[in-house]
Amino acid sequence: MNQETKNTSTGSVQVCQNCKNNFTIESEDFAFYEKIKVPPPTWCPGCRLQRRLAFFNIFNLYERPCDLCKENPVSIFAPDAPYTVYCPKCWWSDKWSPFDYARDYDFSRPFFEQFNELLHEVPLLGLNNDLTTNVNSAYNNLSGSLKDCYLLFHADFDENSSYGFHLNHAKDTLDSSLVMKSDLCYDSMHSYRNSRCAGLRSRVTNSMDSYFLKDSSNCQNCFASANLRNKKYHIFNRAYSKEGYFEEIKKWDLGSYKVYQEVKKLAEEHWKKFPPKPVQDDLSVNYSGSHVFQSKNCKECFEVVGAEDSKYLLLLYSPPIKDCYDVSSWGVNISRLYECTNCGENSSDVKFCHGSGINLFDAEYCELSLGGTHQFGCVSARKGEYVILNKRYSKEEYDELVPKIKKHMDEMPHIDKKGRVYKYGEFFPAEMSPFGYNETIASNFFPLSAKDADEGGYGWRVAERRQHNITLKHDALPDHIKDAQAGILKETIGCKSCGRGFRVIPTELDFLRKMNFPLPRECPFCRIQDKFNQWVKNLRLIPRTCGKCGKNFETKYTPEEAPHILCKECYNAEVV
Repeated sequence: MNQETKNTSTGSVQVCQNCKNNFTIESEDFAFYEKIKVPPPTWCPGCRLQRRLAFFNIFNLYERPCDLCKENPVSIFAPDAPYTVYCPKCWWSDKWSPFDYARDYDFSRPFFEQFNELLHEVPLLGLNNDLTTNVNSAYNNLSGSLKDCYLLFHADFDENSSYGFHLNHAKDTLDSSLVMKSDLCYDSMHSYRNSRCAGLRSRVTNSMDSYFLKDSSNCQNCFASANLRNKKYHIFNRAYSKEGYFEEIKKWDLGSYKVYQEVKKLAEEHWKKFPPKPVQDDLSVNYSGSHVFQSKNCKECFEVVGAEDSKYLLLLYSPPIKDCYDVSSWGVNISRLYECTNCGENSSDVKFCHGSGINLFDAEYCELSLGGTHQFGCVSARKGEYVILNKRYSKEEYDELVPKIKKHMDEMPHIDKKGRVYKYGEFFPAEMSPFGYNETIASNFFPLSAKDADEGGYGWRVAERRQHNITLKHDALPDHIKDAQAGILKETIGCKSCGRGFRVIPTELDFLRKMNFPLPRECPFCRIQDKFNQWVKNLRLIPRTCGKCGKNFETKYTPEEAPHILCKECYNAEVV
């Protein structure tokens, strides 16, 4: 592999094997790679993230018969995807064994070629749902401990809630994402411990009976405001008496779709008058990134809680997290994880894995390995010790064979059509993803056209849109929820954004009536994707200058989004 290297006082400047741009490997990074016994990366951090996320389908669901029980559950795999796919009930059962697919390692062929063959044969988990803890909640993905929930993604411990991403400990909540420990919330994001609220944005906490708040906490009966602390009866940041507040908000009947959208737009424009909280970093020290909480010595981390001595982390909310690099999603008591996607829960020394964890130790190049120790190149290996390509070995045999395989990976690497070389130390080649690029969240973070995806070595899925018999156009829906009759549940509504048909479900209608919010004009998937894309957009660092002291700093807000902005110190002095 020809890779240009330039040493500096702080580390080594490398040329990314993928994008050909320079990136720096710091001295602390080399120390980490040496500790976990891997070679330094040949791809830059951004390209590594894109490659990992291209294996991660969260939102796209299909009707696909289970290859064992032949029933028709929902699956993350398209019907024509050339894999063996089991429904969760069958995959977790004792009706089959992953070790029945064992194969010897072939030193005449590249490792990744052999692994890819195994990936196409061993049963894969069609949907990531915890059957033991989910109750009446089959149509969700990456979920556990749900009751009466529908179309939640990356969600746990929720009840009677629908249509959201990363919803945790929520009850009676609709169309909300990144919401925790809340109830009766609607159309909200990045909020915590709230009740009977709607339209919340950007870290609203411990508030109730409030609408369209941003960067606020401990509020009650507040409307379309920003930067409030311990306030009651505020409308567009103006204080009212109790009586005056309730009289004034009569002007804004949020049960009307027209009014709801009008107020939403007015609130967003009003928020621009106030400097937003520049960074979300509660109880964090020595870090860089955004939305980093209770963490220490972490760099380039986004949406992380309780991490220490780590780098390049994304969406890890369950500590502790220690000594981890390039890990995206899950977490829960992990250490020494490297180049992993959706891995975690009481696991350590896991490298180059996807969808693996739950008491997993010393695993490399595994897909869906859950439990066990000392696994290399395994697929769906539930438990098991000293396993290579799903074949069991003795400890002595394993310890002898794994170093030989790593050496063989260096001597006979996989080379893709772009000439990129995959030796030991690289995550799986992009073309091995079971999903088209446009099916994965890589397409949200790094948008590509079908042509560009193909040139980048990624697959692409041409969607076969299901034909729906649209019985009601979105613009024919009643403007006010009070005019929505029970018959609306029988209608197939044409989505305002994508055109596909969707239905209002009974729990949704009951919620909207109870809370006085209008019927949706977009399908659930468009509503979820809209919030997910808003979240992705905020995972960025933009150079800005404090409007008060002139200090240069980084934030997620563009000048258009926040014309007036303060550094952290000035914000705390002026607002907090």
